[in-house]
Amino acid sequence: MGVIGFKRKLSSINQDDTVRIDAKFGLLMETSGYDIFKTNKPNLIPLKEVLIPNYQLFDFEEDEEYYGIPTGKEYTNEFGDITSYQIVTREDHPNRLRYKADEESILISSLKGARTPALNFDFDLSKYVFSNGFYIFNVTQNWKKEFVLFLLRTERLKSVLDNNLFRGIGISSYKESDFLKIKIPHISVEAQNCALEKITPINQELKILKESRLRSEKIINQVFSNHFKINLDEVHKIDKTRILSIPLSNVKINNSGLRGSLRWNKMQYIQNIIYSKIDCIETLGRFIQSTKNGWSPLSVEGGEGIPVLGQEHFSSNAKLKIDPSKFTEQTRNNIEDFFIKKGDFFVSRGNTVDLVALASIVRVDIEDDIIYPDLYIRIEFDEANINKEYLAFLFNSFIGRLYFKYVAKGKNQTMVKVSSAELLNFRVPIPSKEQQAEIVEAIKTQLDEQKEIDRQIEEKQQAINNIIEGAIKSEQTNA
Repeated sequence: MGVIGFKRKLSSINQDDTVRIDAKFGLLMETSGYDIFKTNKPNLIPLKEVLIPNYQLFDFEEDEEYYGIPTGKEYTNEFGDITSYQIVTREDHPNRLRYKADEESILISSLKGARTPALNFDFDLSKYVFSNGFYIFNVTQNWKKEFVLFLLRTERLKSVLDNNLFRGIGISSYKESDFLKIKIPHISVEAQNCALEKITPINQELKILKESRLRSEKIINQVFSNHFKINLDEVHKIDKTRILSIPLSNVKINNSGLRGSLRWNKMQYIQNIIYSKIDCIETLGRFIQSTKNGWSPLSVEGGEGIPVLGQEHFSSNAKLKIDPSKFTEQTRNNIEDFFIKKGDFFVSRGNTVDLVALASIVRVDIEDDIIYPDLYIRIEFDEANINKEYLAFLFNSFIGRLYFKYVAKGKNQTMVKVSSAELLNFRVPIPSKEQQAEIVEAIKTQLDEQKEIDRQIEEKQQAINNIIEGAIKSEQTNA
C-alpha cells in the first residue's frame, strides 16, 4: 500500500488524548487545531459546552409499526429531510435502531460523508426510532437551538468531519469526543438572535422550495401508475397486510422454488393487482443476455491505486454516481472485466429490503479505470427490445421495489440479497420500445424540473451559511 507522509511537530501530538498520528488529523492540528473557524482567539469554548448528549432508548410497544432511520445516505438527503425509512416492530428491528428523539433534539451522523451534518425535525417523532450511528444532543442554556443547528451545518464544519476527524479504513466515522472538542467563539444571545432574524425569511423561502420539490421515487411511481392505470392505494393496502389466505393450488404459480412463505405469496397478490390491466407482461429472463457479479478487493478510504465503487453510488433516479472514495492496489489476471464503462446497467445485489436491487446506469464517459464491487450485478440486455433506462426506472419504481422487497433472501432484513434467479424470474410490463421511450421521457422531464428547485435550495442554504460565518467573524472582532 502507498504511504501518505506529513510533517508534524512532536509537541503538537499531545493535543489528542489518543495520540493520533494520521496525516489528515495532523494537518488539521497544524493549521488550526480544534479552532476550525481559525479565529485565533484565547476565549474559545468547545462544543461540549454547547451540546449535551441525550440518548434515550426507544420504547417499542407490542403490535405497533415504527419508522426506523439508519445513518445511510438513502434515508436522509442533503437538505436535512428524511427520505426513506425501514418499517420495524418490537419483535423485528435491528439492534442498532434504538434511540428516540424529539423536536428539541439535534442529530448528527457519526459517519464520514453524511449528506448533512446536523438534523432537526419539526414534526411528531414519536414513531421514529434512530440508529446508534447518530449522535443526539440537546442545546445548553444561552444558546439558541436554531442557531446551533445552522452552525453545525456550515460547510467548514462538514469539511472537517469528512476530511480530518474521521477514523477507520472501512465504514469510517468520527468519535463524539473528537467532535465535542471543536472550538467556537462564545456568541451572545443577542448576536444569535440578530443572525436568526436575517435567516428567518430565507429559511421560510427554503421551506417553500422543499415542499414544492418532488422526490425522484414519487415522480417515477406516478408516471408508471398513470401509464399502466395502477391503483397505488390498493397496492399499498396489500403491502401492509399481515395475514393472507393462500390456497394450496396457488403455491406452484410462477414459483419454481415452491416457496410457501407469507412474503412470497404477498408478492404474488401484489403483482396480481399491479398487472390486472396490463397485457404486456413478460419474464425478464427473456431479455437478459448475461449477468456478472463484481469483485471486491481490499480497499482503503482515500488510499492509492484503482478506485472502487460502493453501495452509496446507486440512486433512485437511475444514474450511477461516479464519486468513489475507496481505492485498492490489489490486482488479478482479468481485472479489466470489472472496470465500468459508459452504458453499464448495474443492480445492487445486497442491501436492506427496501433498497436491494436498486438499478443505476453509468451515464458519463469513463476515462480512468474504476472497479465495480461484488455487491453489484452487471446486466446486459437484448437492446433490440429493451430500453435500459425504462428498465432502470421500473426497477426503482414501486413495481421493482415491492417485488425485490419480498423475493430477496436473508435472515437479517437489514442485509438481504438477490441473485440472478430473482432477476430472471422477475415478471415485468414490456410495452413497445416506443412506449418505453415515452415513459422514460416523461420521467426525465419531471426530474429535470427538480434541478432548478435544487439550485435555488442550495443558493438559500449558502446564504444562511454566510450569515452564520458572519456572526462568528463579528464575534471575533468584538472579543
